[in-house]
Amino acid sequence: MLLALFHHLTQFEPKLNALTYLSSRAILALITSILVSLALYPPLITRLRAMKLGQPIRELGPATHFEKKGTPTMGGIIIIFATLLSAFLWMDLKNHHLWTLTIVTISFGLVGFFDDYLKISKKNPTGLASRYKYIGLSIGACIAIAWHLNQSGYIDASSVSRSTLSLVYFPFLKDVSLNLGWLYLPFAYFVLVGSSNAVNLTDGLDGLVIGPVITCSIALLVLSYVTGNVVVAKYLYYHTVHGSGEITVFLAALIGSSIGFLWYNSWPAQVFMGDSGALPLGGILGAVSMITGHEVLLVIMGGVFVVEALSVIIQVGSFKMRQKRVFRMAPLHHHFEKGGWPEQKITVRAWIISFMLALFSILTLKLR
Repeated sequence: MLLALFHHLTQFEPKLNALTYLSSRAILALITSILVSLALYPPLITRLRAMKLGQPIRELGPATHFEKKGTPTMGGIIIIFATLLSAFLWMDLKNHHLWTLTIVTISFGLVGFFDDYLKISKKNPTGLASRYKYIGLSIGACIAIAWHLNQSGYIDASSVSRSTLSLVYFPFLKDVSLNLGWLYLPFAYFVLVGSSNAVNLTDGLDGLVIGPVITCSIALLVLSYVTGNVVVAKYLYYHTVHGSGEITVFLAALIGSSIGFLWYNSWPAQVFMGDSGALPLGGILGAVSMITGHEVLLVIMGGVFVVEALSVIIQVGSFKMRQKRVFRMAPLHHHFEKGGWPEQKITVRAWIISFMLALFSILTLKLR
């Protein structure tokens, strides 16, 4: 929105052209979303407390969590709002990647909102039934994938199989890729829905999930810039994706709104993210990796999310097959809590691991 305005104003003041640069807009998007978040959270928290819209706590959860009962939830709404507002202000509205990410953000956010609403209104930690949650996420994912394929010039499975869109790239291997053909469609669906649920499962401690979201966003921001810059990509012998440079502005906005949320979510949390934030945040990470061809690399940079999700799968599978638990409690962060680890230590160590994985992911630009 503001990009078009500045392009027009450069006719009268050429120096304003500096504000149209990708790097400038990314920084401005970051600042905008931080300020919007910091301004909106205090009245939201006050309003949620007045309405007694607090997070219900599972009876079987760690004992330390009972003191958190009643803490306002649905803070993810501000993350979504600040991110989209900032993105629409500073991105090129003609870039179709913006609309792919918007579809994922809003559709996954609506599913999370209904889940949080049922938890609060029914005072039930279960919320929306799993089958309805997956149906909602599936509808949003399918719409986003269809839009992405259509805007990229591929409208059916046969054309996808003949295009570079269905290529899956592997880190560490130069000029090596796998063309999945029509199998790319279920693969992309799995990336979107899988990453959304993995992030949601990680959201269980104050500040735990937002740290890795920020580090993954930073890594994807760098990688998106490279794939969107033909000169840089050619120098690094890296693949390119037309228009993906604009995604750096969206990710900068996401990082800013996440920082604003962390201000109020750090221990002891004044507000929880809820599924309203966790589901769309995971969906955004999955969508960016799908657009830029970093689906495999997302497994590395999002290692914290992957391990948390695997711990649930292993726990459920083991209990069904052997009637025995592998962990004291799943997801994995609860296992450490049951083992006596303080909540803050679990959170900070997860941040450190995520930061190292993000740096390692960026390093794969050269390690090939």
